Amino acid sequence: MEQGAIKPTRGDGRKRTVRPDETVLQVCGVSKRFDIPAEKVQTLKERVIHPRRRSYRKLEALKRVDLDVKNGEFLGIVGRNGSGKSTLLKCIAGVYQPSTGTIAARGRMATFIELGVGFNPELDARDNVILNATLLGLTAAQSRAKFDDIIAFAELEEFVDMKLKNYSSGMQVRLAFSVALQTDAEMLLIDEVLAVGDAAFQQKCFDVFDRLRAEKKTVIFVTHDMQMVVRFCTRAIMLERGEQVAAGDPEKVARAYTELNMARASGAGVAVLPKHQAGAAEILECWAEDAEGVATKLVVPDTWFSIKTKIRFDTEMEAPIFALTILDQEGALAFEAAASSSGFAQSQFYAGDEIVYEVRVRNCFGEGQYRVSPSVSHADGTLVAALDGSLTSFASAGSGRSKGYVTPIFEQNLIG
Repeated sequence: MEQGAIKPTRGDGRKRTVRPDETVLQVCGVSKRFDIPAEKVQTLKERVIHPRRRSYRKLEALKRVDLDVKNGEFLGIVGRNGSGKSTLLKCIAGVYQPSTGTIAARGRMATFIELGVGFNPELDARDNVILNATLLGLTAAQSRAKFDDIIAFAELEEFVDMKLKNYSSGMQVRLAFSVALQTDAEMLLIDEVLAVGDAAFQQKCFDVFDRLRAEKKTVIFVTHDMQMVVRFCTRAIMLERGEQVAAGDPEKVARAYTELNMARASGAGVAVLPKHQAGAAEILECWAEDAEGVATKLVVPDTWFSIKTKIRFDTEMEAPIFALTILDQEGALAFEAAASSSGFAQSQFYAGDEIVYEVRVRNCFGEGQYRVSPSVSHADGTLVAALDGSLTSFASAGSGRSKGYVTPIFEQNLIG
């Protein structure tokens, strides 16, 4: 370990006074490899007769990851499935030992990584709370003293005497998370098992996250939910195939994650879209831009963004109508705008003219994917050109609204 690095103190259970700017976690050059059998041994006889026949392939889940976390940070770890997020969290928690590199942590950790870890399905809630809390560093007396609060937060008062094997997955996750919160640990490690809880319990968890941020608790949070990253995290990192490929501002990392997913799905990044021609005009491109004018596939809550449509006229047109429709991922109408060019500075267009129709919207959309369909019509409403909504889309990190649409504040411009 480098000189000046913090010393590992995981699991000793002693309280320490930690400065607000002090580093409480150092991950230095951590790699993790797994040996995956290349062939399956079917019988015990095969294993005994040919003990060395089995071959393995190396799976490098993490590749030289470096990470420093300061006291009071709310760090989000994002990445696609198989990127190494949970592996990194388990290495930090001590569930896995790194193949190379070092991890040093200061203070007591509370880990909430896998549903049911530390629970005995044959025991009731009371015994499991005491068992699980003891594993997390509390004494049996402390566990019993906090038991009522744990059960109340989990909303399981009616099921205290029921064996855990009869609990639903949602009931188990509520109990496990409630126990983790009562340990008064300096650092919480949370994987995305909160998705198992129902909407009401998730809202309680969000309230807890707000409190943890206000109390300057150190939280390391693995998630696919970019809305939560933007809302709660003070910093974020993104992993891709075991390597750290982005770090810093949560909004920028969330945008990078969404753009990576969309690029993988389409085979490209933000690209020029195929044109749709219907005689008098062509729609050449349609794209979204953030408030700084940078092309984006992700818009964040309560910020202005633009949807721009580039149009070329093939014949002369007078006072065409420009329109834009936004549908959610279920095909429901989320937003529409339309304007006659007679309301702009230019209303007469000639063959070869190219303009950009811009709609600036303040994002109040809920979290999810949205399809954009721009169109151009004659003044009498006859459709001239349109673009299929499946060809262009954007993702919203959410506005905190779970469902329901409101009319966004928006502006329309024509750029010649």
